[in-house]
Amino acid sequence: MTNYPNNNKKTANDTKVIEFAKEICEKIFATDAVNPLFLKNRTLTVSCNNSEIAQQVRENQEEIVKKINLKLGKNEVDRIRYLL
Repeated sequence: MTNYPNNNKKTANDTKVIEFAKEICEKIFATDAVNPLFLKNRTLTVSCNNSEIAQQVRENQEEIVKKINLKLGKNEVDRIRYLL
């Protein structure tokens, strides 16, 4: 099996995004009702426990994205997609 460095770098970076997103969402919402799932095409997909939490994620999307990118030190996330 061939080792592709770019894939490993992307996977490690995606893992950081997920970790940071979870940490930031827990601080903002004071709950674990938002579960970051994956990053694809600069869109972070999260699952929400209910529609009220999804609405709060939508309302706070800009702040969450900004905090994730600030913590990463680069712009990796443009938007959040939320699932119920």
